[in-house]
Amino acid sequence: MLDKTLNSKKGFTLIELMIVVVIIGILAAMAIPRFMRTSTKAKQSEAKKILKQIYVCERTYRQENDAYACNGQTASAGGGFPEIWIEIMQNARYTYSITADSNSFTATASGNIDDDPTLDTWEIDETGNLVCNSDDTSS
Repeated sequence: MLDKTLNSKKGFTLIELMIVVVIIGILAAMAIPRFMRTSTKAKQSEAKKILKQIYVCERTYRQENDAYACNGQTASAGGGFPEIWIEIMQNARYTYSITADSNSFTATASGNIDDDPTLDTWEIDETGNLVCNSDDTSS
């Protein structure tokens, strides 16, 4: 009669464990780069939203004063452009600058959102044209 204690041992073989480790490695290799791209795209939404606020406030200011405001001014985390009622949040990743005259303005946001040498740079002008001059997510 066979001893039932030898046959009742349960567990995984080394091959089965290695296959599971390989599968987890493949899934991680696919998921981590996608997560990083999505994360940096989400960070870019800060610049887009604040630049759109600057656009609306500059247009409002021009309606009241026949000129755009904040020429040559720069603001970063915790700062702002009080003349056009814009405050930059304390944890902002970008630095914002405005160049303006009586008929036009350009607001620029630049920041390093993924700790590489490339800066992420966005601009909006008096027509509301929002463009990415340097995309930090593509480097």
